[in-house]
Amino acid sequence: MGLVKDFLGQTRKPEGLLGKFMLSTMNSGHAKLADWGMDHLSEVAPEEIIELGCGAGRNAGELLRRYPDAHLTAIDYSPLSVEKTAQYNKVMIARGRCTVQQGDVSNLRFEENSYDLATAFETIYFWPGLEKCFAQIANILKPDGFFLICNESDGKDAAGKKFEDIIDGMTCYTPEQIARALNQAGFPEVTTDRHPSKPWITVLARK
Repeated sequence: MGLVKDFLGQTRKPEGLLGKFMLSTMNSGHAKLADWGMDHLSEVAPEEIIELGCGAGRNAGELLRRYPDAHLTAIDYSPLSVEKTAQYNKVMIARGRCTVQQGDVSNLRFEENSYDLATAFETIYFWPGLEKCFAQIANILKPDGFFLICNESDGKDAAGKKFEDIIDGMTCYTPEQIARALNQAGFPEVTTDRHPSKPWITVLARK
């Protein structure tokens, strides 16, 4: 159980050999969930995107593919994730369409009203206070900017609750809890959606 716990704990901040192995599973393991979440962005046409908690970089790459005129900034708390995301998106970085850097979602050092779209896939479980972090995101989004959250757990499913017990610092939130924190942080418009056959949730907020 010790090794399993150590490995699963890498979802919070991948580092070392176990972190590299965890990141190697993320792109394929989260692809269907992330694509389902992105499908909720049909009315969004962003020029500037920020990907919060970029993991191994696949979702940043998919957003750049879907929005060929956009520039994307990808950030992660983990230096290893920053490295992997930069490798995955090296072509887009060379073309000037992608920037990857280390960052802390509770202290975003970006100009106010800079982004049209912020995304967070499978990451808010570990954020240090939803309302505080959501307020940081509201600050850097342009007026009418969108914030997309996509989670594999709806906060009530058995698998999610099991991982909460195993992974230190993990909290699986319900759509209602997320929406309430978003409202309090400066997002007056929030819509939520549950996958028809899985405990997946997508939350889309508008500043």
